[in-house]
Amino acid sequence: MTTHPNAPARPAGNPRKAATAAWIGSALEYYDFFIYGTAAALVFGKVFFGGSDPILATVLAIGTFGVGYLARPLGALVLGHMGDRFGRKRVLVLTVLLMGVATFVVGCLPTYEQIGAAAPVFLVILRLLQGFSAGGEQSGANSMTLEHAPDDRRAYFTSFTMSGTQAGQILATGVFIPVALLPTDQLLTWGWRLPFWLSAVVVVAALIIRRTLEETPAFLAERAEGAVAQAPLGVLMRRHWRPLLRVICAAVIASVSTIFTVYALSYATNDIGLDRAAMLWVGVLANVVALFTIPLWGRLADRIGRKPVFLFGSIGCAVLIFGYLGAIAAGSYLWIFVVGILMFGVIHSATAGVWPAFYAEWFPTKVRLSGIALGTQIGFAIAGFAPTIATAVAGQSEQAWLIVAAITAGFVVINVIAIATAKETYRTPLSELGDADAADARREAVHAR
Repeated sequence: MTTHPNAPARPAGNPRKAATAAWIGSALEYYDFFIYGTAAALVFGKVFFGGSDPILATVLAIGTFGVGYLARPLGALVLGHMGDRFGRKRVLVLTVLLMGVATFVVGCLPTYEQIGAAAPVFLVILRLLQGFSAGGEQSGANSMTLEHAPDDRRAYFTSFTMSGTQAGQILATGVFIPVALLPTDQLLTWGWRLPFWLSAVVVVAALIIRRTLEETPAFLAERAEGAVAQAPLGVLMRRHWRPLLRVICAAVIASVSTIFTVYALSYATNDIGLDRAAMLWVGVLANVVALFTIPLWGRLADRIGRKPVFLFGSIGCAVLIFGYLGAIAAGSYLWIFVVGILMFGVIHSATAGVWPAFYAEWFPTKVRLSGIALGTQIGFAIAGFAPTIATAVAGQSEQAWLIVAAITAGFVVINVIAIATAKETYRTPLSELGDADAADARREAVHAR
């Protein structure tokens, strides 16, 4: 690690508090994500689309789940600009407030039977607000935590953003299981609303923590020096498009997650006829394991570097996806659980524990939040279509699982190339982070003097 002896010392941050705020925000985001999806599958067709054919109502209800993704890139653009222009803290307070209020109000909405077609319209508007908020939440949390963390523990502290994601999934599953067991009339009237109302508890806790969290020392230093970009997106596109493109390519590693949670579940239950509850438990147990392994991988990345840990996770997923889908095709519950938990709970966690720090370290402070937000949301959107692409290509043949595994491995190859050709950053001080264009600009400024 190199430092400049004449440079002013960076003020001490509050990494533990920042990591806690990031963890709670991610937990809330994915709690919302999964309770909405479950409610859309179980009750929204009857509650908000009651005037439609039952099959069409279900399709429309599940369609509202996907609407949130349409607002994510817009959220990334707007909230990324705000975070780099006005500070990370403002964005984190705004995202948790938007997300929490929208989620709570969903639980208060009148039904189709009560107000007619206005009910699904309000539902879609609230879903768009949730997606808009999600577009800046994770990136804001990553930037905040990274800039509060000491240089030698950045991956460890930022990994709690992704650990919170696993907690949100576990919490959502735990809350909806007893609700789903209610009698149908109670479920359709008040029961489905409870998980949405419970989000208020998490929102209050997150707001208290985030409002008392100090702005990051790195952003404060930029502002004190008058170096805050007036148009961060313009600077990002002109001078930092290379790392932005790299984040987009690297972020398609999320295709492993979408294939695991969407395609594999559908293939196992609809095509192979395996027990739905058993397959759901694979995901639950894998998330429980990931809750603990993600910070451990982050800590290892602080010791040996980002690239070896990330590449190990990526290549491991490309290999194990064949074993997991093959186990499903064979109908072997033992190997489904063993390989599924190993792949998603342990190996995939190596990528999840590293990317929050690694992607953020490819950008300087002035465009960090914009770069992560825009890059990840585009990459995640591509990964979101992976199950659709895989299903369309593989069809219903006996070897469909093998084709899907190969397609998933192909997505991983894109990630591997992006990571393998990236510069290692774990020994680089925060003040020196940024891509080659930024380094060239600094050298030009020195020569100009």
